[in-house]
Amino acid sequence: MKLVTWNIQWGRGADGRVDLDRIVAHARRFADFDVLCLQEVSDGYPELPGCDGSDQFRALAERLPGYEAVAGVGVDAPSPVGGRRRFGNMLFSRLPVRQVFRHLLPWPAEAGVKSMQRIALEATLETPIGPLRVTTTHLEYYSVPQRLAQVERLRELHREAVGQARCERRGSAADGPFDPVPRGAAAVLTGDCNFDPASTERAKLMAPIDDTPAYRDAWSLVHSGRGHEPTVGLYDKVQWPTPSTFDFFFVSDDLSPHVRDVRVDASSDASDHQPVLLELSS
Repeated sequence: MKLVTWNIQWGRGADGRVDLDRIVAHARRFADFDVLCLQEVSDGYPELPGCDGSDQFRALAERLPGYEAVAGVGVDAPSPVGGRRRFGNMLFSRLPVRQVFRHLLPWPAEAGVKSMQRIALEATLETPIGPLRVTTTHLEYYSVPQRLAQVERLRELHREAVGQARCERRGSAADGPFDPVPRGAAAVLTGDCNFDPASTERAKLMAPIDDTPAYRDAWSLVHSGRGHEPTVGLYDKVQWPTPSTFDFFFVSDDLSPHVRDVRVDASSDASDHQPVLLELSS
């Protein structure tokens, strides 16, 4: 099973051109993915460099037939020219999608700090290794306190989900919204975390959580003793003079034996970030 995560910067490549066809083509070239997790998907923001303001949530779904498209909107605000504008994440899966959650992450008030509402998009998928909970997110860039609060919330959500997966819930499909749709215990957490491998935020995310299998960095499981490859700043030297690693796959410890490979696509210049692949064995 192959999962790809990618901050697509609303489809804007290192050449300054927004091209969703190129995004999909580069993702497909990188891997025959079962799950694709995207960050920075835009709708109604023509002021973003190179962007025409069109609905990218719809446009990307149209370009990926055969995948179920799940959108997670963090920013939903009125547009100055009428209608609404949205910004957030997407998850595409050709595996059956069960329970879906759209978690708004903490947004502590900080005067004078540029920030936005962030979201964690969670979906439980039916996979050959059982129910798998996949969450894609994009943490705050401009504020360490906000990132730390968001990391703590992700840990709380993981503990909650594992507890629900272990608990026998009452109800059936006949009970409508009380139908106890499964929520996966084994988990993948991915996205643009906006912290680096040596950060306090990464260490906090992987800290023990009571009797819940803790998160582990999938890269470190596969490439023990080898530093993370950069995932941003390989081609766009204006925004990122120095390459960094911001994009990660974390897996719950019980999923660790299934981690086969983690790779960064260093060839794509279709965004300011690089696609990252996680491969799981059954």
